Amino acid sequence: MKTPLIVIDMQNDYLWEKRKARFSYDTPALTAAVNGLIHEYHDAGNDVIYIRHIIQNLPTNRLLFGYSIAGSEGAELYPGLDTVTDLCFDKLVGDALSNKRLLALVKERGYDELHLCGLDEYGCVTSTALGAKKRGIGVKIVRRGTCTVFPAAKAEKKRAALERAGVEYI
Repeated sequence: MKTPLIVIDMQNDYLWEKRKARFSYDTPALTAAVNGLIHEYHDAGNDVIYIRHIIQNLPTNRLLFGYSIAGSEGAELYPGLDTVTDLCFDKLVGDALSNKRLLALVKERGYDELHLCGLDEYGCVTSTALGAKKRGIGVKIVRRGTCTVFPAAKAEKKRAALERAGVEYI
């Protein structure tokens, strides 16, 4: 059975030089790691699926969030990210499987396990992993393709929730 790599939120607003200070990811290292995974999975005949976090383009959202705004350059996939398929889905909340088209694809292709990488390890990657478990879908997080800006105490709580749910790291 094929196991897709789901690349979560590798978007301009989180990785480019113009990003907000709170998104202090090591862009070159993370991008290199994720690109390596993309090619590893694709070369092995597995699907690579890209996810974009999109926040509705409303005045309040532009003020409150100011990132991942629908239709903005910042919401686009980071240009340093290698795209090897046209499988790209948008999500409005942390759990990528909340996108009904993505969930239908997962069921249609009969994946019994999803491998997740991208941003943020304890944000949307965790939300998607827990969402998969809730739906009875096997899931693992690829450690070398994720990172976080969460403080240690918050990260520890998220790690504990992942462990309780049976989510493994590879």
